[in-house]
Amino acid sequence: MAAKPAARGATPALRHLLDRGIPHRLHSYDFAAAEHGIGEQAARALGIEPARVLKTLMVLLDEQRLAMALVPADREADLKALAAALGAKRAAMAPLAQAERASGYVKGGISPFGQRQRLPAVVDQAALAHASVLVNGGRRGLQIELAPALLVELLAARLAPIAR
Repeated sequence: MAAKPAARGATPALRHLLDRGIPHRLHSYDFAAAEHGIGEQAARALGIEPARVLKTLMVLLDEQRLAMALVPADREADLKALAAALGAKRAAMAPLAQAERASGYVKGGISPFGQRQRLPAVVDQAALAHASVLVNGGRRGLQIELAPALLVELLAARLAPIAR
């Protein structure tokens, strides 16, 4: 079966949204390699407040199962709060190689959509304060804008105060 014309050349994240007819907007920017602050770089490049850009963090719960945390680019994940939100005793950042292998994306391009397997997710509740938020589109320099309530619904995510 041939790909839909709109999905041709799309990332798995975009195909996920396009195949389901999910309303969204795309934003591109020139990505510059950075060790940290990738979400803040996107916000600066796109001229929006960093609180609206949600970084997708891959975390390891109780040293064995993966999950996603979506937190504003200008904040850090509170790992204790994240663990509690997902019913775990501990949460830690997943090793980069494991995060890339599990998601199918590279650092700076990890999207919460179109990953190789569906993972539990928690979205920081502050996201609901905005009419729209941006998440990575599956490659460096690409962001997807959508309503935060829709993001939570699509990921079957929990809402919790997981950022500090």
